[in-house]
Amino acid sequence: MNVLYTATATATGDGRNGHARSEDGFVDLDLRIPTEMGGQGGATNPEELFAAGYAACFHSALKLVAGQRKLDVTGTEVSASIGIGPLDNGGFGLTAALVVYAPKLDKATAQSLTEAAHQVCPYSNATRGNIEVDLSVVE
Repeated sequence: MNVLYTATATATGDGRNGHARSEDGFVDLDLRIPTEMGGQGGATNPEELFAAGYAACFHSALKLVAGQRKLDVTGTEVSASIGIGPLDNGGFGLTAALVVYAPKLDKATAQSLTEAAHQVCPYSNATRGNIEVDLSVVE
């Protein structure tokens, strides 16, 4: 693969109760374990960051495929939900759910577009076969 861009970030402190900063300084934030996992909350966490990145990346893939198919994706939105939970081996695993809103498309067309975008999106390609990813379209 010909790498076009590399993002670098560094985590310091106590992992999930620490700090993360990107090399360029655009991301510079505290991290906290959410209250749902027994932490104090009050700051972002890796799952929220993953959700934001996946939603943005998938939306770009959706628009790319829509352009190839000459579909009107005005007003589209993509929401990503990332779940975390314990695995049987003592570690933790993730789940992902992507919800696409495409107001200019009928549901069948939007579903086909969503499935095609899932084949193009780098996040989808990275997670395929590793975590459960649920795709849905809402009207």
